[in-house]
Parts: sequence; C-alpha cells; structure tokens
Amino acid sequence: MNPRYVAFGSASRRCLANPSMKPAELTALLDRLIAAGENEVVEFKEAGDNFSTSDIGKYFSALANEANLRSTDAGWLVFGVSDARVVVGTDYRIDAERLHSLKKQISDGAGASFREIHELKHPGGRVLLLEIPPAPRGIPIGWNGHCFARAGEHLVALSDVKRDEIRKQGIADDWTAAVVPQATSDHLDPAAIVRARHGFAERYSARVPPADIAAWDDATFLAKAQLTRDGGVTRAALLLLGKDSSSQLLSPHPAQLTWKLVGQEHGYEHFRLPFLLNATAVYRRIRNIQLRLLPPGELIYREISKYDERSVLEALYNCIAHQDYRQNSRIIVTEFPDRVEFISVGEFYDGQPDDYVRGELTPRKYRNPFLVEAMTQLNLIDHMGYGIHRMITDQVRRFLPLPDYDLSRAGEVSLTIPGAVIDEAYSQLLMLRTDLEFDDILALDRVQKSLSLPAATTRRLRRAGLIEGRKPHIHVAASVAGASGAKAEYIRTRRQTDDHYAKLVTDYLTEYGSADRRDLETLLLAVLSDALSDQQKRNKVSNLLGKLRRGGVIRNAGSRQKPRWELG
Repeated sequence: MNPRYVAFGSASRRCLANPSMKPAELTALLDRLIAAGENEVVEFKEAGDNFSTSDIGKYFSALANEANLRSTDAGWLVFGVSDARVVVGTDYRIDAERLHSLKKQISDGAGASFREIHELKHPGGRVLLLEIPPAPRGIPIGWNGHCFARAGEHLVALSDVKRDEIRKQGIADDWTAAVVPQATSDHLDPAAIVRARHGFAERYSARVPPADIAAWDDATFLAKAQLTRDGGVTRAALLLLGKDSSSQLLSPHPAQLTWKLVGQEHGYEHFRLPFLLNATAVYRRIRNIQLRLLPPGELIYREISKYDERSVLEALYNCIAHQDYRQNSRIIVTEFPDRVEFISVGEFYDGQPDDYVRGELTPRKYRNPFLVEAMTQLNLIDHMGYGIHRMITDQVRRFLPLPDYDLSRAGEVSLTIPGAVIDEAYSQLLMLRTDLEFDDILALDRVQKSLSLPAATTRRLRRAGLIEGRKPHIHVAASVAGASGAKAEYIRTRRQTDDHYAKLVTDYLTEYGSADRRDLETLLLAVLSDALSDQQKRNKVSNLLGKLRRGGVIRNAGSRQKPRWELG
C-alpha cells in the first residue's frame, strides 16, 4: 500500500454540525424564540402525533431557504408551542427511534435533513426544536421537487426573485455560472440534450410527466434544468452538453477528461465535450474484468466486477463538479493493474473526506454551485455529501478495500478506488460477517493497509478477535471469518448507542415504576460491551443516568445517597 494514501475512518473521529445542547441552553433558546415570535426563519406548531410529514418537508424547504437568504445560522421548526406563543406540549413521535427516523424521511424528499432534533422537557410540556441548516450558497432546497419560502409567518412557493437571489450567490466567483456570449443552443450536442432530458425525467418522475418534459423545446428544458441564465448558455451547459467543436469557447481551459493506462501495458486517450456523455465513455475504457473470490468453507466462487460502475461514475462526476476550472487543467483518470486513480485540481472545498464517510454531514458551500445544481437537476449527483458514503458501501458490498483520498499534493485532490484484494482475511471477513459495524469495517480497512489506529480501537478489535499480531505488525485475524466463538465475542464487545441503553432504562421504569441504583446496574452491566472494564461499566451507568436526568427523562425521587429513579 502506497504510504501517501490516507484511508477513511479514524474511528474516534466524528464530525457533528451541532452537538446536542444541554436542557438549560435549550430552555434559554426556546425563550428567545418565543420572545421574538414567528418570522421567516421560525415557525411554531402544536403538532399532534399525526402531524403531516409532507408539511414538515415543506417547512424544512422554506426555513432552509430563508435562513440562507437572511444569513442566519439555522431555521427553527418548533413543536409544542401555540400560535399565541404558549408552551402547550406535543406528543409528536414520542418513541425515540420513530422520531429519529424523521431525519431519513426528510432527507429522502429534500436531499438534506435536520442538523439536530432537540427534545426539551419543559414545565409546559414536551417541546421539540427541529434545527434546520441554511440552504447551501447558490443552491435552493426543495421538497419533492418544489421549493418553498416564507412571507412573514406564511408558507409560500419560492418566488423567482428569491430563487435567483440564492442562485446568484457567489456567481461572480463561480467560473461555471458565467454566460458565454458567443454560445447558442447550436453549440450543444443533440445526443447530450436527449440524455440530459432522460436524467431530468428520472429525477422528477413522480412530479413531472415524461411527456411534458419531451414536449418542452430546448430553450425551456435548459432553463428548467438550470443550465442557462436569462436565456444565455453558461460554461456549465457547455461542459456538460457542448459539442466537441465547442471546446474552443472555453479556451484556455482544455475541457478534457484524460484516461491513462499504466502497468505492463501503456495507453491514453483524451475525451472532450460533452462531459455528460464522455464520462461514461471514460468508464467503458477502463478494463473491468470479473474477479473470483472464494468464501471460507465454500466450494463455489463469488464473481464480482473489478470496479463498480456507480462508484466510478460517482468519482468522475465529482471531479467534474468540483474541479477548479480557473487552473486550466484537465481531469486525469489513471488505470493501474490494481486500482483506478482520479485527480482533479483544487483543494477539497468544504471540510475533509473523513467528514463525509457516514453520509451525515451536508456541505455548506461549493466551488462551482451553478454546475453542482445543474448536475443535480440531471440526476448525476446529489449536492448533500452522500457520494463518499455510497462509494464506501459499494466497496464493502463487493468485499474489496475501501477508497482512499490523498490530499498531500498541493492544489489537487486524488481519489483511488481499489480493484483488487489487499488482504484475503479482510475480504473473507466481509463475505461472512454481515454483523460488522461500520466503524469496525473502517478500522479493519486501515489495518489491512498498515495504517495506524487509536489505541482504544485496537483494544476493541483485539478483544473481539478481529485482529492479531503486535505493533507494528497488526493484521486482520486470518481465522476470524469462520470462527463462531469470535462471532460471539464480537457481539459481546460491540458498542451500542446511548439511545439503546436509555431505552432499556425507560422500558424498565415504565414496567416497574421505579428502580434503585442496584436495579439499574443489574439491568445494564450485563449488556454493556465486554470491551469495558468493570469500573468503566459502572462509570458508563453513572454517566447515562446523569444524562437522562439532565434531559428530564428520569428524576430522582429518593435522596442523593439513596437515589430512587422514576420517569420524569
């Protein structure tokens, strides 16, 4: 493994847009919101348990767009407060797991989700404060294809004026948003336009009949796909849809995707406009043979493609979307015998690759927001940071090493997708152990690449029997894939979330009314990870009870010396 590659997944690192607030902080925030009243970025709802998810999605879109326009850090949808600004409480999704699932439902319809859902036990009743991040600069947030805004306290459709205001953000700094005066629709490739219509129809299949899209003339379609500005053909439109002969309109930019073959055989080919079609042409140039992997204890090989088409195109589209075109450089795709490397110029623009591993962080800004929005409209990419997570899960699904980002070369980003097994034990483990946690897969990938791990992670994997050897020669345990004892040990040492343990406590108190410390230790110590020492387990119980008490979930009906816990 080339040491300059940096594998994903420092298991101890986790990027959260906004950590959970303490009850006192939430109470102070709620008081400020109530004092100010409803406005373009704050909405109060009493919200019963059957409150419409579709309506929540519309408010999410509206408040995100207004937060962007007003340069505020967040919009707030508050459940449990009446229009008269009185806390009345809400029974909306009292079950924690069901409440948490709202994030996924909103993400499915909006391409983004809540930064956090805060739950507050207020004297007036339960209050939910749904924290909504502002729409990214240059990109309005929609709900099921329709964008919303606010007119004072009222929910309305996003007006053309507001939409243009968002889309023009940073246009002066966005190379791809500039209109090319000499360009007309005659400079666009008809086959690329047909493919673009198909992608647009896929994205909006539930809302716009394909026959309607087919009936639009090219000018109407290009405007709706946000490839033109006031009828003018943009650089984004030329990059994606331009004829090969239109490349000179982007001079001095070379407007090229270059495929290069390195190894026992050598070769190269330059692909020019339109990128929409030629990204697929580059993928087809890569030799994508079938690999045969034999699971332990089986006689039948599993066949997988060397490279996953979705992952390769995801990587290419991301290069196109995030390239710094002012540097006048081509995008280079290098095929090695065991991997494919994608290089684009420009620093990683918002955060670090590790921040996007779990698909939980939404980018706040883009180098080329106009191009990103157009590619989103054509169903080529999402603009919410899920691409890295998808590429990782595709590699896991195919039992191969995870992608690597290299940011060590100034002014460029390199992504490598492996196309061969590095450590057979790792691949066999993925074949048989579908119970592995995501963090452990990330850590084991680092082990097979001889990269460092946090000490706590090393101890956990070792106790679970997943790794063996001594530093610096740690490796994936060769026998673990088929060892039932190791599987059981892994389950015993696997970490659960605090929500899991909190649910055990609340279920116990619901059933029996109250519990002392001994009762709760008996309940929890047996199920806490065996990777913890006895003292660490007791500390974990203390911390959990303290967290539940501060959140108002439970209360101490006894004394400090002899606590008696009840539901709050």
